[in-house]
Amino acid sequence: MGRFSGFGITIRQVGKVVTGNYPEEKRPKPARFHGRHVLNRYEDGMEKCIGCELCAGVCPARCIYVRGADNPTDAPVSPGERYGFVYEINYLRCIHCDLCVEACPTEAITETKLFEFSFTNRSDAIYTKSELLVDDTGRARRQPWELWLGGEDDDTSAWMRATAPSGQVAFEGRVGWSGELGFGVRAPEQGQTAPGPLEPAVDPADGAAHHGHGDHGHGSGGHGSGGHGSGGH
Repeated sequence: MGRFSGFGITIRQVGKVVTGNYPEEKRPKPARFHGRHVLNRYEDGMEKCIGCELCAGVCPARCIYVRGADNPTDAPVSPGERYGFVYEINYLRCIHCDLCVEACPTEAITETKLFEFSFTNRSDAIYTKSELLVDDTGRARRQPWELWLGGEDDDTSAWMRATAPSGQVAFEGRVGWSGELGFGVRAPEQGQTAPGPLEPAVDPADGAAHHGHGDHGHGSGGHGSGGHGSGGH
């Protein structure tokens, strides 16, 4: 019987569907999947990008080009002194490492779960600000050469919304990011289970109890929530 036992594995697979009806249907992507970028806006519609160029500076593929400009006093684009006047991403170079997302101090640039591109010319692969900036509902602007089926931008860059993934359990659940147009303040990805919001956490190295240093996360409201708080990463 030993020689036939291997057939049991094959027989048990009969009737199981392991393929999907792609491209009409897509498999759900992991919460931390890296895909096509979007430029976000605050809940009141103002742009989050301040043209600081940190994303371009940290990009290992040198695929991002940003040029900032002073905000018009009569009609400011962003709540700061400057805004992203030019923003381009060359997807022929992008490696979707998400370092631009980590470097951004205002959560302006995040990544969706879309990765299906079908470029017919090189110019389509260089996304401009008008293509990257979310629309008036907070959704990514769909391009003709992209395969969108619906919710690929429901949960952008979820990894950056983790709260206390290691150490400092007192920061579990504390939001360290601002709200976004169309989505509000996105739900955090949970890390540890905190004993309580202000209860001391025990350092396993010396057994001493250490109290949290206050709420360093930024509130969900205003535009002043510049960086990610201690609950961010």
